[in-house]
Amino acid sequence: MTRADPTAAEFEEIARRTLERLPEQFRSELQCVSIRIAEFATAEQLADLGIEDRFELTGLYEGTPLTEQSVWAATEMPPVISLFRQPLLLEMRETGVGLEELVRHVYIHEAGHHFGFSDEDMHALEDMVED
Repeated sequence: MTRADPTAAEFEEIARRTLERLPEQFRSELQCVSIRIAEFATAEQLADLGIEDRFELTGLYEGTPLTEQSVWAATEMPPVISLFRQPLLLEMRETGVGLEELVRHVYIHEAGHHFGFSDEDMHALEDMVED
């Protein structure tokens, strides 16, 4: 890790700022979704997705999308959006995309899974919070 590498707290702050900039209807539904920053996905998370290289996964939504939730499944764990710091740092270095933009993109993509959105819907949501 170099001195210039952003901390986990900085990643979380960017994700929270992104959340605050979303339209109210999305923001309120995401209040129950935790944000977790980890260096990498776990071996189990990677295996579940069939990913071998831990640098390939930058974010992950774990939970039941709103479109699939049921009152009969009330004992499920709360949903979580994980952002994986090392893969994001590598992508930032390789692509030249700024940290804020990259974290915003990955957070919104993973939040889109919470709503059961298509990729097109996720891009539209991202357009709502761009600078």
